[in-house]
Amino acid sequence: MATLQLYTKGASVWIPDPDAVWVSAQLLQDYTRDDKHVLLQLPGGEEECYPVAAPSDLPPLANPDISEGESDLTALSFLHEPAILHNLRVRFLDYNSIYTYCGIVLVAINPYDQLPIYGEEVIDAYSGQDMADMEPHIFSVAEDAYRTMMREEKNQSIIISGESGSGKTVSAKFTMRYFAVVGGAAQQTSVEDKVLASNPIMEAFGNAKTTRNDNSSRFGKYIQIGFSRKGAIIGANMSTYLLEKSRVVFQAPAERNYHIFYQLCASRQLPEMRSLKLATPEHFRYTNQGGDANIPCTDDVMEMERTCNAFSILGVLPEQQMELFRILAAVLHLGNVNIQASGRSSERSYIDADDVSLAIFSKLLGVEAAVTAHWLCHRRLILGGETLVKPISGQQAIEARDALAKHIYEQMFKWTVHRLNAALRSQLGRTRSFIGVLDIYGFETFERNSFEQFCINYANEKLQQQFNRHVFHLEQEEYEREELTWSRIEFSDNQQCILLIEGQLGLLDLLDEECRMPKGSDDSWVQKLYDKHLTGRGHPHFRKPRMSNSAFIILHSADMVQYEGGGFLDKNRDTIFEELVNVLKASQSELVAELFQQQGNKPSVANGSVRSGRRAHREHKLTVGFQFRQSLQLLMDTLNSTTPHYVRCIKPNDLKRPFMFDPKRTVQQLRACGVLETIRISAAGFPSRWTYEEFFFRYRVLLHGCQGSGEVQLACRQALPQLIPDPDQYVFGRTKVFFRAGQVALLERLRAERLRMAAVVLQSWVRRWLARIHYTRTLWATITIQRYCRGALARRLALILRYTKAALVIQKTYRMLVARNVFHLVRQAAITIQAFIRGTLARRKYRLLVEERAASLLQARVRGWLARRAFTRFRAAVVFAQCCVRRRAAKRELLKLKTEARSVERYRELNKGMEVKLMQLQMKADQVARERAALKESLRVEREAAANELSALRATIQKLEEHQKRFTARPVSILSEEEQQERRRAEEKAARELLQLTQEVEALQREKASLSTERDRLSACLLQQEQAQEALVQQAVSRATAAVRVELDEERRKHQGLLREFTRLEQRYDNLREMSQLTQGYGRTDSTQSLEPLSPSPQSLSPFTSAFPSPEEVRRISVTSPSTETRVWSLETSMDQLMNMMDVTKKAAVELKEEDLAHAYDVVRVANKCLESQLQSQRSEWEQEVEMLKCQLRQASSGLSAHQQALLEAREQECVRLRRELKGLRSTVPIRRLLTQVFPSTFLTESSSSSSQQKAASTTGLLECKKRDENKLIKNLITDVRTDIAVSLPPGLPASVVFLCVRQADCRGDQTSAYSLCRAAVTAMKTALKKHTNDVAMTALWLKNICLLHDLLNQHAPKQTNDPEEVQPLNFDLRDSIRTLSDLRIQAYQQLISIPKTQLQNFLASALLEGEDVPGLKPVGSRKRAGSEPRTARTDAPTMASVLKELWVLHDAMSHQALHPALMEQAFHQLTYFISASALNSLLLRKDMCCCSRGILIRLNVSQLEEWLRCRDLQTEGAVASMEPLIQAVQLLQVGKKTEKDAEALLQTCTALNSDQIVRILSNYTPHSDLDEKVSLNFIRMVQGLLKGSAHAQPLQLLLDIKREFPVTFPDATPPVVRADMLVIPDSLKISFIRRV
Repeated sequence: MATLQLYTKGASVWIPDPDAVWVSAQLLQDYTRDDKHVLLQLPGGEEECYPVAAPSDLPPLANPDISEGESDLTALSFLHEPAILHNLRVRFLDYNSIYTYCGIVLVAINPYDQLPIYGEEVIDAYSGQDMADMEPHIFSVAEDAYRTMMREEKNQSIIISGESGSGKTVSAKFTMRYFAVVGGAAQQTSVEDKVLASNPIMEAFGNAKTTRNDNSSRFGKYIQIGFSRKGAIIGANMSTYLLEKSRVVFQAPAERNYHIFYQLCASRQLPEMRSLKLATPEHFRYTNQGGDANIPCTDDVMEMERTCNAFSILGVLPEQQMELFRILAAVLHLGNVNIQASGRSSERSYIDADDVSLAIFSKLLGVEAAVTAHWLCHRRLILGGETLVKPISGQQAIEARDALAKHIYEQMFKWTVHRLNAALRSQLGRTRSFIGVLDIYGFETFERNSFEQFCINYANEKLQQQFNRHVFHLEQEEYEREELTWSRIEFSDNQQCILLIEGQLGLLDLLDEECRMPKGSDDSWVQKLYDKHLTGRGHPHFRKPRMSNSAFIILHSADMVQYEGGGFLDKNRDTIFEELVNVLKASQSELVAELFQQQGNKPSVANGSVRSGRRAHREHKLTVGFQFRQSLQLLMDTLNSTTPHYVRCIKPNDLKRPFMFDPKRTVQQLRACGVLETIRISAAGFPSRWTYEEFFFRYRVLLHGCQGSGEVQLACRQALPQLIPDPDQYVFGRTKVFFRAGQVALLERLRAERLRMAAVVLQSWVRRWLARIHYTRTLWATITIQRYCRGALARRLALILRYTKAALVIQKTYRMLVARNVFHLVRQAAITIQAFIRGTLARRKYRLLVEERAASLLQARVRGWLARRAFTRFRAAVVFAQCCVRRRAAKRELLKLKTEARSVERYRELNKGMEVKLMQLQMKADQVARERAALKESLRVEREAAANELSALRATIQKLEEHQKRFTARPVSILSEEEQQERRRAEEKAARELLQLTQEVEALQREKASLSTERDRLSACLLQQEQAQEALVQQAVSRATAAVRVELDEERRKHQGLLREFTRLEQRYDNLREMSQLTQGYGRTDSTQSLEPLSPSPQSLSPFTSAFPSPEEVRRISVTSPSTETRVWSLETSMDQLMNMMDVTKKAAVELKEEDLAHAYDVVRVANKCLESQLQSQRSEWEQEVEMLKCQLRQASSGLSAHQQALLEAREQECVRLRRELKGLRSTVPIRRLLTQVFPSTFLTESSSSSSQQKAASTTGLLECKKRDENKLIKNLITDVRTDIAVSLPPGLPASVVFLCVRQADCRGDQTSAYSLCRAAVTAMKTALKKHTNDVAMTALWLKNICLLHDLLNQHAPKQTNDPEEVQPLNFDLRDSIRTLSDLRIQAYQQLISIPKTQLQNFLASALLEGEDVPGLKPVGSRKRAGSEPRTARTDAPTMASVLKELWVLHDAMSHQALHPALMEQAFHQLTYFISASALNSLLLRKDMCCCSRGILIRLNVSQLEEWLRCRDLQTEGAVASMEPLIQAVQLLQVGKKTEKDAEALLQTCTALNSDQIVRILSNYTPHSDLDEKVSLNFIRMVQGLLKGSAHAQPLQLLLDIKREFPVTFPDATPPVVRADMLVIPDSLKISFIRRV
């Protein structure tokens, strides 16, 4: 056997382990056939001897590293249980991938956590993609089924199975959601909503909490989703199987009843629920048996609301819902009915007449309480034609009560399913094909297994048989397609086990026979099983337990299960007394009577009390087992008629912990669900398969003599016999080469050995080359050293000679210098002495001159002082004399005045005021006298001081004169020694003081220098602080501006999103109206009537007249005040009038009113009301934030420089501009417009009167259109203009013509014409946009005209006009039209962007990721899943040129219409983001794209896109930033991914990617060349560790949202001047009836 060659030293194998099931070990020695054991090294380092009795006992080999984390289990080299388990563990724990392919089966492991892999962006990424190209996902299976259905026109089935808690229900919901999105998005109908609404209803009525799952489905369901010819959902149908009725009356500990009961109890406080008389779940016997009734993270009140909403969506009226809830509440109260035993042996039973629960039960169901109580405790027997009433025991009465409760719930469950099917039934025609989703229970085995587990495992046996045969059939098709000679593959068929159950005299036949027996029992049935299947040869799948005579064992394909026979007959009979059913048939409740009247017509009720009679015999035929076998056979027939797709859900642990892997539980489920059987069937044939190109590029190192890739298939056929001698281990197909299990590992080993040998040869040559290089360098170094040594010796000799000569020269020079220095020293000393002597004599002479100068100066000063004193005395004498003369004159005058005063005494009485004046003069005279005395005193003091000073000066002069005389008398040479000493001491003291002063000056200078340094440092520090403060202020202003911009963009995005939603709802409304017209027809209308849009005249702009306003008018009116809305709808128009207006028959109108029309209109109204309320509520908050921010900026800028102040002012102006723009966006409908709509006549008269008073002079350059020609103008200019004519028009011509006509009507005061013309033009433009939804040129044309008309009207609006001389304002207010145009241009822009996005979406991923190959690189191929059909090569494969062509079409259309460059930049920013996001999403989901060569190709394509944008000046910052994630992802594919430095560099490079995206790319990286390697798990874990503490760790989505819309901002550009004489109107427009004014 060739695989024995792989058991060599160092090989990895798997050995059993009691805890981990399988553990990895490593061989420590080679294995030979004679060895009885192999030596292994365990993961902990221990060594173990593994016994090997035969080669077949060898431990399984581990797969090579290339297969680590393989997305398809059948692609593994070794297909066995440990390899499957290890691969699932690696993908689940290391890659966080919960989906894995296993051939045609998708294995889904429940993560017990919310994963971001089910959003709409993921649905868009998988839509239209091949299953083999994408990562495993439930959406990939759904897409494969959808594409197969559309391509082959054949019905499909998706079979989802697994244990309870493995995620079956969630997988089914995601599958249905995918179909609803893919098959319903284009039609905008409510069918897909109804399909999704069935999930919460079925969960409420059919799911319950168990010990294994909080939301376990206790029934099986098969949903058939019908599709039309175009692939749209048009209906659905649901079938259910084996509802667990016993749960209604009994729950095990820690389990719950069905969710609907707890939802009702939780909602008991609601007003509509109070009549049900409900209490807490602990109060009812049917809900308190399991203990705690709460489920973590589940709100039963909210779930009840979801259930009611789902009923409403499906058309169940609130009255019917309440009837349903009454029945459910009655079941709860029925469980609380107290049945008491009586009699000697308790053979009788009775119920109290005042039993509260029975009274409530009877009232809720509308039945008689006494009759119900009677038949709960009695039975009717027919014996010999006589009817007898027999009492029953208390236990039998309790069983009858529980049977009644189960029967009521079963009938209600069937009615609910029937009602769901009626609501989901197709109303639009015949279903072309369908996709069935089967959510059915998996194989179950418990400690005690009963009838339910028997039926469940029987169904799984049938499904397993169908699965095995289908897998075998696919393998057979694959071999036939490749034209292989193959022998039949043997696989385990469970036909014998199925025959044991359903065959003749099988378990079900014997069970039905025992049920028909009058005295049949469980023990007798089990004994019959023993007698039939154990005696004789016995059945190989049937056994008897050793310790029990009432149980039996069945050997299922998954496991051996022991069933307890007790209760089988009762559950199979499902007995319900006919008398109780008759009581319910007579119920006053219509729903209850309907349930049991319908049930009474079917022979499905087995009357257990009737033991004889033809009727009883006929009714006993349909047992539960028989019905289940029939429904299962119908299901199998349906599945066999469809193409099945399998999903196997795995429960990784029983603790419900996220990403926890229990290998024991996983292996158990893999064995039970058929995954290992699939592997075994694949391993029996040729599981490993490679295309010839893949095999050649992978193993060409083993192909001798093959240098090129021209004859790949021939090279493979010639080389393989040499590599694998056994021809049975491989076979050549038409396009692939097939290998047995383990042969790929053998080839990998040979390849590794060949590469190792090649490496050894390369190492030997490299080592020889290195040794030769080392010898050559050593020889060259030796010669060089010798040369340098000889040169050093020669240089040393020359240096010695040079040193000797230099010494002599130095000695001579030194002696000369010594003598010269002595001479200079003597000479300098003589000169110094002479200088000191001459200086002393000069100083002495100088002192004498100074003394003489001082004496002369003193004499001059004294003489001057004497002259001044004489002058002062003389002046004082003169002043004194003058004073004396004046005093004498004053006295004389005083005497004269006194005399005069005595003579005028009689006048004193008349002049009393003169006394006061005299007193004042007297006081003034006294004051003058006092001042005079003070002056005399001061004069005297000054005279004394001057006399003293004069005497002192005279004494000083005398001393000086005497001293001078003595000095001149003595000769200079005879100075005393004391004076000389004193002089010397003075000189020394002066020298010391001079030195001290010098030192102090130097210290002060140093201090000054330090202070200067400190000053410079402080200045620099202050400057830095000022700069930092300025930077902080700038940052604060920038942050504030950015925050305002972000808020503004967010408001724009929300506003534009709501406008887009409003447009979608309008389109949906139109679709619903047309659909109703198509389905119901026009019974009383003209057959020639068309469904095309009406003429855009003012009277017919809407499908409704004034009695039923248009959606736009409703939106504009209803969002402001309730009163206006009341006014609009208070006209009380009858339905007949509306029918006549809409031209719809009465039946169609009723359906529209009840289902679609009112719903669509209400949604439109609510959406717009939410828009306006949100904008109004956020307006005040934003203004407060802006004011607060401005105050903070003012405070922060109070101490700043002028430059900073200017910067702040500029920022503040920017904020003001943004605020004004945001304010204009958030503005609501003005009150005047509301009043105009409510009271139009009043404001019309006011406006007309004001306009008549303000009529302007005649204006030239306008166009005049008469009233009767307005409709014709709109029709020829906008509505019916041909595309070729419209494109050839000058940009903005229709808008200019309309504006000039409106201006002319405004100038002549015709308000009605101006309003009607403007509104008609706006509506016509909107109609034109809807007409050309797929035409880029026409959409760009109308976008230009809408923008131009908006700018012209806004420029001439009264509130916008500041300079009447430049712009003449309009006399009438057209703000409504301006606001409508503002919304319409946003819609036009969105439509313009959506057209290229729709075109690019079909081929964008293929063009950008799979475009032209880079020259010089190998063609990149990807290994497909096993069993996938090879796709034919497309000759017209899209390339990057196709993408650029679509962009060029948009750019050409916008350039031709002369749209603003800023608008073009925003448009291409949106498109580049869409391109980048779509490509990145595909890259993240496609493993074959994650390689280095593919990264180079993608980078080349992105470079072409960047070059195209750069050539057209469209490479704005936004466009570059939007492509950054894709560029970084491509760089991640090309950089090194091995060391820690690589990981750090990777994080620094990939700043635009989050952690999930980085890890996903690294995990999907697949090498496609021998020079590349797969990224190791250690490196991925290292990157994950670095990502935890970085900014990449933020919780973001894996995929980018390709539907993200950036808010558009229309630039505030001044429109050009429009005049009639400047317009060139072609004759093709046929508007010659307008007149130039």
